[in-house]
Amino acid sequence: MARALQRRRTMHALPRRTLLAATLAAPASAQSGWPDRPIRWIVNFPPGGAADTLSRALGEAIGNRLGQPIVIENRPGAGGLVGADLVAKARGDSHVVLMSSAASHGIGPVLYPNMPYDPMADFTHIALVGTFASVLVVNPGVPAKDLGEFLGMARARPGGLAYGTGGNGTMNHLVGQLLARAAGVELMHVPYRGSAPALADAIGGQIPAVMESLPIALPHLRSGRLRALGTSEATRDAALPEVPSFTEAGYPAARSTNWFGFSAAAGIPPEIAIRWGALIAEALVDATLRARFAGIGVVPGRMDAAGYTALIGGELERWRAVIQAAGIKPD
Repeated sequence: MARALQRRRTMHALPRRTLLAATLAAPASAQSGWPDRPIRWIVNFPPGGAADTLSRALGEAIGNRLGQPIVIENRPGAGGLVGADLVAKARGDSHVVLMSSAASHGIGPVLYPNMPYDPMADFTHIALVGTFASVLVVNPGVPAKDLGEFLGMARARPGGLAYGTGGNGTMNHLVGQLLARAAGVELMHVPYRGSAPALADAIGGQIPAVMESLPIALPHLRSGRLRALGTSEATRDAALPEVPSFTEAGYPAARSTNWFGFSAAAGIPPEIAIRWGALIAEALVDATLRARFAGIGVVPGRMDAAGYTALIGGELERWRAVIQAAGIKPD
């Protein structure tokens, strides 16, 4: 794992930087002397994905209040671990922040045997930013018209049906395993190197189904190139009101939620952590930002530092149990 992480760090040594905002110092910032240089906002996934989209939207909302530029750095690799490790190593630096996630702080730490960081001790977790569902999508030519028919097809076919995801050990992989266990059927996981090739094969008919994060699948659903059979949260999603949830379809044990949050390195001054929390909370009630989130199927978060930290602790325990039960190993 350590060697794999080093290779990925080398591959991504030249980050993609984007300047989001630069304004005159706000009075509150001037009083504390912070921030006194640009903010490095680490996105530990490639440009264009959910983490990148949310970071840019939130960064724009915060930038005008900070009095310093926010520079987005895409540092993908190892399922989000490369970028998260960069922040973990910046102990005490309140100018380096991260869009933390289920991948880097809920799943990766219990999937990989040799983690370079501790998801709790090496970070100051500030707030939950947003949540969204996973969605099971199929090629329009698949005869199943709903989730029950799809699972019935899987039950009747030796070896079950295949579903693709953006990679082994991802949230969507685990959600597929939860659904298979809840329904008592076999679903064969096909890992791809990212969401784009998995969705392309589903659109082309090379694979019948893909479990994908709603913000990434939504454009393909709106265009009609793919069809949704179910979403992973307890109730129907506002972005797909016509699609039943797994719980509504009779599989509450498959309920799960993708999440992104805002974190800094451990050891930053408590008053700066409070300041960050206030900035995030203020941004998440902004009507323009909420509309942008709604457009991609994301629900703004409502957890402060204590709530978000507790969420991460609970997710680590939950996914550890799922991974051990399914015998999932990292690539």
